[in-house]
Amino acid sequence: MSARGSVDGLASSHPLGGQLPAVYADDDFAQRFVEGLDVVLAPLFNVLDCLEAYFDPAIAPEDFVDWLTSWVGTELDGTEPLEIRRHAVATAVSLHRVRGTAEGLSRAVELAFGVRPEISESGGATWSARPLGPFPGDAKPSLRVTLKVSDPSTVDHHRLEAVVAAARPAHLPFTAEVSARKTLTPEGN
Repeated sequence: MSARGSVDGLASSHPLGGQLPAVYADDDFAQRFVEGLDVVLAPLFNVLDCLEAYFDPAIAPEDFVDWLTSWVGTELDGTEPLEIRRHAVATAVSLHRVRGTAEGLSRAVELAFGVRPEISESGGATWSARPLGPFPGDAKPSLRVTLKVSDPSTVDHHRLEAVVAAARPAHLPFTAEVSARKTLTPEGN
């Protein structure tokens, strides 16, 4: 639902009455007619005068932030608190820079669920002074993302899979799982 509309007492920043040809300057009907249009146009002029603020996620109206989240390609579903949605829009560019990397995947999952996941992958990189050295990593590509939370039943597994699928390297098959975080007892066990 939009937060914008007519506001009681909002005057137009560009009243039409003064812009009419001189012949209508003293015409009471014409002036009252365009005053009615001023009431309709005032919110539009107000939005245009403040347009820069709509694109600042820190101060944009909530419904506009929701639109911006889809516009910049965040991995949110709209149920997150407003502050997380604002943060997602503000950091979208930096997150897109690392998209498809372990860091980007980790940050996307953490943004969506508030918990940094454990990520293990089959790839690797190495350096060798001799040619034909062994290749790093596993021959079969794989990616495992584990989200450890206090109560696994509170995490939507399908949502986790969707976030991982969107942020992972495109060629890499994956598994996403949720497990219980181990808590230490007072004895340290």
